[in-house]
Amino acid sequence: MHLMRKMGLGSAILAGLLTSTVVMADEEEVFGWVEKATLQPWDIEVKAKLDSGALTSSLDARDIEIFEQDDEEWVRFRLKLEDQESGEVFSDQIERPMYRELAVRGAGGRDERPVVLLEVCMGDTIYEEQFSLRDREEMNYPLLLGRRTISHLGLLDVRETFLQEPGCGENSTVVPHDPEDDQS
Repeated sequence: MHLMRKMGLGSAILAGLLTSTVVMADEEEVFGWVEKATLQPWDIEVKAKLDSGALTSSLDARDIEIFEQDDEEWVRFRLKLEDQESGEVFSDQIERPMYRELAVRGAGGRDERPVVLLEVCMGDTIYEEQFSLRDREEMNYPLLLGRRTISHLGLLDVRETFLQEPGCGENSTVVPHDPEDDQS
């Protein structure tokens, strides 16, 4: 009899936990494994792959050059991205302070990539995030969002695509980069 009451209490606790998980999930935004995103301040709409296997986000960049400005390392690079909304190609040279260098190890060996802070609109929120720069011309998606970025968005449904439309404007919430966020 005592055991049955314990099991009843355990079932009630489990049901409560499941209910609170469903409620929490309803409150958070849900993103698919591919979404449309806009790079700010240029408002370029691109397809972004949300990749939970990558820690740092990555952006297609060409002609990457590290230089010194005011005793700091900066990165000059060219964006060449097709705007998914208009079909026009955006091609511009950008300069940003280098946030850090990223060492990437893979089958091809070790590679060093510059990382800069950029803003990306996902849903109706602008996120300032770390982006490693590399030539992604041969990749299907010019923008890859890693775990650091995904953790700020909400939930990831790997079965779905295009669940959110980017809709940021001058009154959108901006989530600044958190330098303490060193997930691994």
